[in-house]
Amino acid sequence: MESLEGDVPDSRRPFLAPHTPLPSGLVLENFDQTIVCPTFGSLENQQDFRTPEFEEFNGKPDSLFFTDGQRRIDFILVYEDESKKENNKKGTNEKQKRKRQAYESNLICHGLQLEATRSVSDDKLVFVKVHAPWEVLCTYAEIMHIKLPLKPNDLKTRSPFGNLNWFTKVLRVNESVIKPEQEFFTAPFEKSRMNDFYILDRDSFFNPATRSRIVYFILSRVKYQVMNNVNKFGINRLVSSGIYKAAFPLHDCRFNYESEDISCPSERYLLFREWAHPRSIYKKQPLDLIRKYYGEKIGIYFAWLGYYTQMLLLAAVVGVACFLYGYLDQDNCTWSKEVCDPDIGGQILMCPQCDRLCPFWRLNITCESSKKLCIFDSFGTLIFAVFMGVWVTLFLEFWKRRQAELEYEWDTVELQQEEQARPEYEAQCNHVVINEITQEEERIPFTACGKCIRVTLCASAVFFWILLIIASVIGIIVYRLSVFIVFSTTLPKNPNGTDPIQKYLTPQMATSITASIISFIIIMILNTIYEKVAIMITNFELPRTQTDYENSLTMKMFLFQFVNYYSSCFYIAFFKGKFVGYPGDPVYLLGKYRNEECDPGGCLLELTTQLTIIMGGKAIWNNIQEVLLPWVMNLIGRYKRVSGSETITPRWEQDYHLQPMGKLGLFYEYLEMIIQFGFVTLFVASFPLAPLLALVNNILEIRVDAWKLTTQFRRMVPEKAQDIGAWQPIMQGIAILAVVTNAMIIAFTSDMIPRLVYYWSFSIPPYGEHTYYTMDGYINNTLSVFNITDFKNTDKENPYIGLGNYTLCRYRDFRNPPGHPQEYKHNIYYWHVIAAKLAFIIVMEHIIYSVKFFISYAIPDVSKSTKSKIKREKYLTQKLLHESHLKDLTKNMGLIAERIGGTVDNSVRPKLE
Repeated sequence: MESLEGDVPDSRRPFLAPHTPLPSGLVLENFDQTIVCPTFGSLENQQDFRTPEFEEFNGKPDSLFFTDGQRRIDFILVYEDESKKENNKKGTNEKQKRKRQAYESNLICHGLQLEATRSVSDDKLVFVKVHAPWEVLCTYAEIMHIKLPLKPNDLKTRSPFGNLNWFTKVLRVNESVIKPEQEFFTAPFEKSRMNDFYILDRDSFFNPATRSRIVYFILSRVKYQVMNNVNKFGINRLVSSGIYKAAFPLHDCRFNYESEDISCPSERYLLFREWAHPRSIYKKQPLDLIRKYYGEKIGIYFAWLGYYTQMLLLAAVVGVACFLYGYLDQDNCTWSKEVCDPDIGGQILMCPQCDRLCPFWRLNITCESSKKLCIFDSFGTLIFAVFMGVWVTLFLEFWKRRQAELEYEWDTVELQQEEQARPEYEAQCNHVVINEITQEEERIPFTACGKCIRVTLCASAVFFWILLIIASVIGIIVYRLSVFIVFSTTLPKNPNGTDPIQKYLTPQMATSITASIISFIIIMILNTIYEKVAIMITNFELPRTQTDYENSLTMKMFLFQFVNYYSSCFYIAFFKGKFVGYPGDPVYLLGKYRNEECDPGGCLLELTTQLTIIMGGKAIWNNIQEVLLPWVMNLIGRYKRVSGSETITPRWEQDYHLQPMGKLGLFYEYLEMIIQFGFVTLFVASFPLAPLLALVNNILEIRVDAWKLTTQFRRMVPEKAQDIGAWQPIMQGIAILAVVTNAMIIAFTSDMIPRLVYYWSFSIPPYGEHTYYTMDGYINNTLSVFNITDFKNTDKENPYIGLGNYTLCRYRDFRNPPGHPQEYKHNIYYWHVIAAKLAFIIVMEHIIYSVKFFISYAIPDVSKSTKSKIKREKYLTQKLLHESHLKDLTKNMGLIAERIGGTVDNSVRPKLE
């Protein structure tokens, strides 16, 4: 795809000369203008290229250095020798070879040092080792505004656990194995102030992660071809076009053994032992080492996931308590007893739920489902829904504080000043405009009109796919309506307590389970297709920075996933059984299928079933995919290699045979967790065990992701990140929506409000016959009566004639009976229930929103101690740089004064003589 790395006229390329010390505020301009390098142009004009030296493997499998043992390997490029390729496309191979040679020659011209080594197992593969010398590192550290140490940090940090350190020591990482990192005051690097920085050793001043970042920055911006005054550049495009097979930084050792090199810290081995190994599942994560080895972007993900998992522990405990309350209290569930009672539920004849094929049925066949419903539709559910509305606010507010602490500890407080434009964006900067602030010319990829066209096309594509999901949901609804008829005619119709099929698998339950499974399969298929479509749309949109790119892709993917995963749940919770009419005048979908009805106890149990299948199935599928897929791929790769069993394999070749992580990194892990967060919060009123399932899944997810990164995947290019990006506002939006959805689930999906209205108003006079408040007679009061001869639709035949010798049947609604002056109109009970439901929603929402607002106001995003540390460090850093600058100025002024004095003396002395 041409948009992966760009083409742009040579004269318009916004880049910066790599060896020219420039102020840190400048953008990357004139990258290639100060160094004249050979470039692969037209095929007729072949030029001499500077090529890397070929060296034999020195037999040291853990070596991270060139053959001389001095220059550290910062990056690996892998290609297949064009002269040994199996295909016969000689012309194509020659073109690829010359592009690669031009690229490598330009890398050498820009200061990088290269060394090539052939594979020990496959003679066709060549590994190019890349090393960045000190001067190159310093130049690009200034260009990229990388913060580096000034002096050791003498600010003391106090443990948040205080006197509980003896208890938390068991949960912490062993500090004798993973030693705490030394803290430093830092500042953006400047070559002109190099003496101010804490440089004890040039080889260790830039750690391996920073070195890889700098080298990747160069690799992404060096050109390899000029055609018609247009540059083609970047390692990503070379890899995607097959000129290189891979490009990656090295792991520092094998994951299961320490390096034989004494100078190697074996951080990969430590991470596997203390983080990814199953025996460390109860321990805290070594976040500082994760950040040091993989970069801040990976570190912030695991910090967020770990914090989310910790907070889920509280939600899981309360959820289990509410579940146990419902389970233990189900024996006191009067309305369920009435459903199961042969003299009550067994005598109530229910109307058919579909035309012609569905029979009349007795209410007591829903006995088992009514018992299960008592567990979830209890008073504990209301308490838990209110609690989760507060919990999600506490989680988000405390995470902001934790995130602020990490920003300080990991030096990302002012990260936004560092981020550069993506190479793909820079490649398309063909239009010149005047900057409104600086009044200087700058280049942008498209005009305002072009941007509007792109945004319109992207929005239309996203909207089309959302409509496609809605169409699939309608298809599932049609399936429910049609298959319900089949189950109604095939499943047993007479109650038999000894038959497990009849006891548990009612037509409603069978329809719900099969529809949920089919819905889950459709969801996974649409996910696979849309992921590729979303990436294509975002590439076309062309965001400027990597953060903008990921945020744009995040919003598109989440919007799609939101509709994809939650649409069926929203249908069951808020639409199913709400627009069915009544047996005398039913509502038809597409003019053919009667709309679905809920069980006599409501649709809450079906919503619980849907959530369990989708949430559980998704967790199982994702974990299997994350564990098995890379493991199987690596296993197949090992079997395909034909190297002898005793061959010593170098570090770079071992890493090459691991799986590539992918351009989006941990994007899909974030997406998976946010979708889970939605299930835990949006529909938790119907499934209080959701936080427990999420907790168990996340404990495994942390270790699975850690195992996957350390053992199955190549090392990712370390990247900076200040926060979790667009996922934060998405979670805040979910938290606000969760209050509404849970209030509406309790009001409209569960039967709690109708039961409360009956208990307090309709069980006693003037509406009831009891002399005390009771739930006795609730079922009879909530089922209306229908005369089967009162079918009003003249376009259809009466579907109830011929199904049995019955005249009256019951249905779930609050309507007047036949013979009433307003027969089949909603009765007074219905209006009381509607008023109570609306009042409940308003009161619950206002209470929870008020508590949420108070909590958000009371808990600052940045703690007082963190603010003080940030201000203190900024003050000390400025003081240090200022004092150093004064010393240099004083020293220079003294030298100038001495020179002036010497000049005066020399000019005066002859006159005295």
